[in-house]
Amino acid sequence: MAAAAQLQQDYDVVEYGARRTFVVIGVMLATLLQVLDITIVNVALPTIQGSMGANIEEGTWVITGYIIAAVIVIPLTPWLQMRFGRRGYYITAIIGFTITSFLCGISTSFWELVFFRILQGMCGGGLIATGQAVLRDTFPPKMLGISQGLNALGAIVGPSIGPTLGGILTDALSWNWIFFINLVPGAISAVLLFTFLRNPSEPRKIPVDAVGLTLMAIGLGALQFVLNEGERYEWFSDPKIVGFAVASGLGLIAFVWWVLRQPRPIVDLHILRNRTVAAGCVLAMAIGFSLFGGVVLSPQFTQTILGFTATLSGEMVLVRALAIAAFTPLALFLIGRKVSPKILLTVGFVLVAISAAMQAYVTTSQSDFWTFFAAMVLGGIGLSQLFTPLSIAVLSTVSGWDTPKAVALISLCQQLGGSISTAVLVTLVDRREAFHQSILAGQATLSSPAIHRAIEHHATLAQLYQLIVQEATALAFADGFWLMAAFTIILTPLVFLLGARRARAAALATE
Repeated sequence: MAAAAQLQQDYDVVEYGARRTFVVIGVMLATLLQVLDITIVNVALPTIQGSMGANIEEGTWVITGYIIAAVIVIPLTPWLQMRFGRRGYYITAIIGFTITSFLCGISTSFWELVFFRILQGMCGGGLIATGQAVLRDTFPPKMLGISQGLNALGAIVGPSIGPTLGGILTDALSWNWIFFINLVPGAISAVLLFTFLRNPSEPRKIPVDAVGLTLMAIGLGALQFVLNEGERYEWFSDPKIVGFAVASGLGLIAFVWWVLRQPRPIVDLHILRNRTVAAGCVLAMAIGFSLFGGVVLSPQFTQTILGFTATLSGEMVLVRALAIAAFTPLALFLIGRKVSPKILLTVGFVLVAISAAMQAYVTTSQSDFWTFFAAMVLGGIGLSQLFTPLSIAVLSTVSGWDTPKAVALISLCQQLGGSISTAVLVTLVDRREAFHQSILAGQATLSSPAIHRAIEHHATLAQLYQLIVQEATALAFADGFWLMAAFTIILTPLVFLLGARRARAAALATE
């Protein structure tokens, strides 16, 4: 009887014609707001620190505070949608994100900015997962591929164009505009969705699992702090990082133990019994590692070693974004031709790995913009064959309220993959730079032809040292790209954890 009553509350929210178009525009604008904000601030961070008198250690909280808040909210979105209605929660989150963006832009002190960034992360955390579920239900089942292709354009292209947009706004206007730029799209999205979006069900008065919520906040929040701040504090040599790591481990273990025993948990992990959803979470983490890893390494290398401006550095990442946008329709076409998502995912991961290896091979202190062009295009093609097939494979196996549960977990895993990628790659570059510097310094003797030629051209010891540091840094960044390539190849076989029947069902879903 309870199940029947629940079914009676569920409504068909498939839209057609202009109404569907307006819903899609509203959702894509909201998705872009969230994913752009993850990367757009990175470029402007040095300017923000300088204008507000914050040091590097304080400055990272502009990013860390936002990400911690977002990561905690992402798995809560299914509960929030059921409790307050998907339409009510989604529109409120968009309005909140827009208002907090304005407050960030007018902040007059550093810690005021950090406070509003945390609020912004709380509002923006669930936008991607909720938007993906909305698009799935707005299109009929036979158009699942199209709905997820549209979602991919915002979710994957956004992080790639963030550095470009952030560089342009910071160089041409001021850092405040990286927040003000959210106002018009946010307002348009809220108005469109308030007018045209319908609820798939009525809000339900479900209790708050306070214990589960607390344990999850401790576990995920502490984990994100360790990933974001670990390198700066020398990882486990610092008692603060050790403490947060222990809190994270104990909090997450207790959280899993608790929610698996609750009739109405704050986060329903039983959805992971679905083999395809569980495999999709692991693959989403791998996609996040590859996607955000490139966004982290490329701008840092081109700006610190090659002397690119923030704008030019962002334009190089934009090349990959354009390739993603251009080749995402190919993934839809191939799935429509009954090509298994497994095949596309395998090809995509291999192309991303080859792209990273190509970048590693050409990463030198003498590289220029066009040196990386082919690798960036190939990486974009590979990423275009990942997100949409994975979404189709997973969402074709769930229905009803399992849909927001699945997309929330996948969104969380993709975000965690990006955080792990940033932590690992930044640490690797730092360690390998010291390693290569010691090797190069040991080889810098008068018997070396290169050193002999430099002395003949009246190079000073300071100039020789600077050259060694520059070459060591270039080699360290190359090692980072090699690690990305190896990691991606190693995880590629996980594609075959997707259920065979479900993979075929995913292909049929786009007919």
